[in-house]
Amino acid sequence: MNIQETKSIVLADYLQSLGVVPCKRQGNNLWYYSPFREEKEPSFKVNLSRNEWYDFALGRGGNILDFVMEQHGTDSVSHVLQIIAGKAPAIAPAGSFSFRPHESLPAFEDIHIQTLSNPALLQYLQERNIRIPFAEQVCKEIHFTANGKRYFAIGFENDLGGYELRNKYFQGCLSPKGITGIKNGNDTCCVFEGFMDYLSYLALKEKHHPGNPNIVKERDYIILNSVANLPKALDIIESYEANYCYLDNDKAGTRAWLAISDRCGVKASDQSVHYRGYKDLNDYLCGRKMEQTQQKKRGMKL
Repeated sequence: MNIQETKSIVLADYLQSLGVVPCKRQGNNLWYYSPFREEKEPSFKVNLSRNEWYDFALGRGGNILDFVMEQHGTDSVSHVLQIIAGKAPAIAPAGSFSFRPHESLPAFEDIHIQTLSNPALLQYLQERNIRIPFAEQVCKEIHFTANGKRYFAIGFENDLGGYELRNKYFQGCLSPKGITGIKNGNDTCCVFEGFMDYLSYLALKEKHHPGNPNIVKERDYIILNSVANLPKALDIIESYEANYCYLDNDKAGTRAWLAISDRCGVKASDQSVHYRGYKDLNDYLCGRKMEQTQQKKRGMKL
């Protein structure tokens, strides 16, 4: 997809693909509970005629590209285009990017949650070097209907009862959006942007300490499920004696680290220094350096 094609997507339909649906309509405006935080009154507006959003609490808004940049904490247009294209399987048949009219805005339907066992999902985890026993402890298999078509994905539950959804071709969530805290009774915690980073951390720990049955319980864990959720987690992070932050090596990860460091001071430790040259902990686990990824995107031979 190019920029012009992306901007033609109905923003309300894109939000629907994330499981974000409006709570009311006023004239040509749809109102939502903000997808960037928890709130009791809707403060996120989509103007249907302009196909633009505005978040009154953030004081920011824009088109669909601006939304995805805010959601994922990135200013890379190429990365945003890839993210939006990756949502296509949950919206329309493969190869089609004609989103449904805004008059029809159903959320995900016929949701079924079961034990993680689908071979395609397990293969996807293995391709990312994730240890299946660790994934089985914290992930579910989610089946759902979107626009009359059935899909399935790995589901990672947050503290509000929503799920982050991932498969090889799709990234989204079942509302509500929130952080995930895994408490083991420790006074130290590790902070991750997403659950793939958390599972990558466990795989790396096991690699260096094979056979250790206490790997999972050595620390507490906070998975942000998006750097946009960091404000929801800062008080919890600050309550620990020590915080080990495994954030992405990009501008969004840097901003998140600075916010944590500013709040927690010497109690916070930036662990991304151990995987410089890699975008995130999973790329480090898989040995995919950023320069290699960029070259592949440009179609260059390594």
